[in-house]
Amino acid sequence: MDHVIDVLKDKISGEVVFSENPGKALRKWRRIFEVSQRELADKMGVSPSVISDYESDRRKSPGINFIRKVITALFEIDKSRGYKTISKYRELISGVNLDVIIDMKEYSRPLRFEEFLDVVNGRALVKTDRVVGGYTIIDSIKAILTLNAYDFYKLYGYTSERALIFTKVTTGRSPMVAVRVANLKPSVVVLHGLERVDEIAVKIAEMDNVGLVVTNLRIEELIDRLRGVE
Repeated sequence: MDHVIDVLKDKISGEVVFSENPGKALRKWRRIFEVSQRELADKMGVSPSVISDYESDRRKSPGINFIRKVITALFEIDKSRGYKTISKYRELISGVNLDVIIDMKEYSRPLRFEEFLDVVNGRALVKTDRVVGGYTIIDSIKAILTLNAYDFYKLYGYTSERALIFTKVTTGRSPMVAVRVANLKPSVVVLHGLERVDEIAVKIAEMDNVGLVVTNLRIEELIDRLRGVE
């Protein structure tokens, strides 16, 4: 676990420090760890307004010392929960570039396909009787540029019985071809921001009993709605 912690800390700190919007990056990881602003502030010994101000860019970019304190607090909170979040990354940490993951969460109860469709305000191209136990949002451009075939296999395996949401796709064919060759398949694939989806992508979803959904919500609103599921 120590190796996973060290690698993940480096990934988070690097992403925040070199981000064009450090506050947004901090918010992303706080949400991934499922920690409220108040809980994080209490752990750090600061006011919740301090966390809020940094995340909303009302304060100038946080310094490296503050970023380290945030990361330390998140990891200590996760440790007290039995490494609930960090353990999710154990299988992904070796080889997979975590920068491709925009957001992820597991649900306390699985959602029926129709429930999930309402959450993402989506249009169903292929329906499924499988349930959705959580989601992972993927930056498809970064994934294509940085992941090899084995990395994709690990990522898809981890998302079995979850929704795999792709941003920045053009036709949807490439994600579904990868689904086709994977042994473990997500319950649902969501293509973000598309008007027209490749016919081959639809056929693959039908053959593999994978729900295929299109949504045009802004990515920030999509994350908020997904995270709002109890």
